[in-house]
Amino acid sequence: MPLIEIRDLVKRYCLGEACVNALNSVSLSIEQGEFVAVMGASGSGKSTLMNILGCLDIPTSGTYLLEGIDVSRLNRDELAHIRNEKIGFVFQGFNLLSRTSAIENVEVPMLYAGVPADERKERSMQALKSVGLEKREHHLPNQLSGGQQQRVAIARALVNNAQLILADEPTGNLDSKTSAEIMDLFVRLNRDSGITVILVTHEPDIAEYSKRIIRFLDGNIVSDERRESAA
Repeated sequence: MPLIEIRDLVKRYCLGEACVNALNSVSLSIEQGEFVAVMGASGSGKSTLMNILGCLDIPTSGTYLLEGIDVSRLNRDELAHIRNEKIGFVFQGFNLLSRTSAIENVEVPMLYAGVPADERKERSMQALKSVGLEKREHHLPNQLSGGQQQRVAIARALVNNAQLILADEPTGNLDSKTSAEIMDLFVRLNRDSGITVILVTHEPDIAEYSKRIIRFLDGNIVSDERRESAA
């Protein structure tokens, strides 16, 4: 069974009588352990797809199955549970709490899950160690470089043992050297831990790290390229 299966997915936005299809009957499947890059110009539908995959939005019609669960039929609370338990998010702007230490930022998803304090600390330290920041756990975001802040965000995405990481332009605020380091980290997590990584990017050199590149145009998939290995 695929980790993700989408069938005839439509997302329509309407303002008065004017309606625009952001997604036009999109169908695709993604297996556990894949590393997928989603590319396309602004307005192509890639961000709309990512929002639906992350249970941040629901389709107008069609089916979205995540581990066999029909996510498109879940209510708001059930979607929140799926987001917290099954999906880790990494954003371009890091989205860290500015007055909160690295380890406390990593703990946030576990607070919502009701994990006891001692376990939160242990799991957060393990997650920070996995991204090479075990000696920066008490630093505030403004005491960390952009690359280190993104590593904290990746640790936060991992801490609930999510097997799906959704990364939206994760290198957009980073220089080329730091971008390469962050992408190498995604490659390692995918290779060594079997975590499924789906990232949105408009940068071809970033997409080259993936094992599969899906390109969108006007709400449609126009190409789906599987590759031998990541860069």
